Amino acid sequence: MKDGYVLHQLRFPSPHPDFNVYLVTYISSGLRVKGFLVEPAEISRKYPGLLYLRGGIKNVGKVRIGRLIQFASEGFIVFAPCYRGNLGGEGREDFGLEDRQDAVNGFRVLTQHPHVQQDHIFAFGFSRGGLMALWTAIEETKVCKVVTWGGVSDVQLTYEERVDLRRMLKRVTGGTPGKHPEEYSQRTPLNEIKHLTCPVLIIHGAKDQNVSVKHADLLEKELKRFEISYDFWLYKEYDHYFPPATNRRIVQQLSNWLKK
Repeated sequence: MKDGYVLHQLRFPSPHPDFNVYLVTYISSGLRVKGFLVEPAEISRKYPGLLYLRGGIKNVGKVRIGRLIQFASEGFIVFAPCYRGNLGGEGREDFGLEDRQDAVNGFRVLTQHPHVQQDHIFAFGFSRGGLMALWTAIEETKVCKVVTWGGVSDVQLTYEERVDLRRMLKRVTGGTPGKHPEEYSQRTPLNEIKHLTCPVLIIHGAKDQNVSVKHADLLEKELKRFEISYDFWLYKEYDHYFPPATNRRIVQQLSNWLKK
């Protein structure tokens, strides 16, 4: 079975009557990986596709169905990989190296959906999902646009800033950036930004202490360097998590940015 192949999908309880939710099992690097699909309950046409890439790792930052429905309400068919090793899926997450194939193959799940517009599939990443979204667009040139919201762009910088994540990062990389610089470099999409072929939207809170705005600044620098089209929405008053009303407004705005 080839990567991106959907083995089966199981109906999952939906909190909204207008949308169906499915727990999907698909193939990624030969592993059976789980993800959530959200689509309109009544499908009468084709819709743009959105690959939603969660942050965190394991039980931190798990896929939230309500968040997927928020995007589906903007007119997308949404697929959100849970990443390997989660919800009974095979394998083990490694924070943006082998497990980024779960995102790439999640994109391929959308390309096989009969009601997804094949020339309008986008990638969205939040927090750690930002680096997953960038890598997906680097490796899969059919991605039309990318949004990274509070997104990681440099894994070594994450190690330097997040003392609380160092134990996890040393576990997945084998050590510190000083001892294993290649492990951190291989996970950092900044090093391959020159291969991006689609526009990027950067969204970041200036007061973010989970993923500092330095990540956004570094990404902007590389996009400028290689003359890649981008927009940067910087919110000086917010941190990693925006107030609900603001969040809803920005989701509407970024959805319009994707579809325009």
